[in-house]
Amino acid sequence: MIPPHALLVAGPTASGKSALALDLAERLDGTIINTDSMQVYTELRVLTARPTPEEEARVPHRLYGIRPAAQPGSAAWWRAQALAAMDEAREQHRIPILAGGTGLYFAALTQGLSDIPDAGPQARAEARALLAELGAPALHRRLAAEDPATAERLNPNDSQRIARAWEVWRGTGNGLAAWQAQFASPAPEPPWRFAAILLDPPRDELRTAITTRFQAMLLHGAIDEVKALLAQNLDAALPAMRAHGVPELSACLRGEISLQAAARRTELVTGQYTKRQATWFRHHPLASRMHTIHARYADLTQFSERILADLVSFVRSAG
Repeated sequence: MIPPHALLVAGPTASGKSALALDLAERLDGTIINTDSMQVYTELRVLTARPTPEEEARVPHRLYGIRPAAQPGSAAWWRAQALAAMDEAREQHRIPILAGGTGLYFAALTQGLSDIPDAGPQARAEARALLAELGAPALHRRLAAEDPATAERLNPNDSQRIARAWEVWRGTGNGLAAWQAQFASPAPEPPWRFAAILLDPPRDELRTAITTRFQAMLLHGAIDEVKALLAQNLDAALPAMRAHGVPELSACLRGEISLQAAARRTELVTGQYTKRQATWFRHHPLASRMHTIHARYADLTQFSERILADLVSFVRSAG
């Protein structure tokens, strides 16, 4: 039996993935499934540039704003939700279109996940305490002394993954990289065939788009969104509390930096993140079969009919 067909729309932040996914969904009778780790949180509509209610009304959207910020998501949780949403789309005779920029989620879907033992509550508590006490870069240095193979894979400022790596090492006696190597086995043949489209615009286009986008977020309620989030008194280590713009605007609201400085920091951090995203997607196992567009989708509107026709033809032939 031939597996059903799904489409991946990937790329860095501000490359136009949501707009492209929406155009394709309307032409292909698709259901858009969120593949962004921050857009799952209910409280983060503005700062994560979630689709607007008007856009969501045009075609079915799934897994957007479905989880409270107090409950951290995970790749395993998302994968289960995504597969269920894909099955729902198939039952409705619609093509699942998975759109986002979280490489780990795309990998979890297409390659499966390693079976790593639970580290236990004591190790989790220790990791959170050390992260709060030392900060991410210092904990990264400590991790590098104990588990260099894992530390080498992590950005020194990625507090969530650094804490997770420390937790695994302390709770299981093996580093995260060692567990992944030991238990990684070929994932079972996925019950789907994937076509993939990658938006890979030049750096200068992205930098301009990031600045324009964040200024628009400020005009559309980003500060109030952060105020509401802070009012919940959530653990600062939660993923939603580290979404781009949240730490920076939080510092602004506490009077530690100006709004202008908060904007500059957010734009810088977002730009650095897009660089890592672009690198990750270029090395994804599907990269050799991806249809790549070396521009932001929004910058191609004058050619949209031709480009959309080409993309629709590519998706149908790949499926």
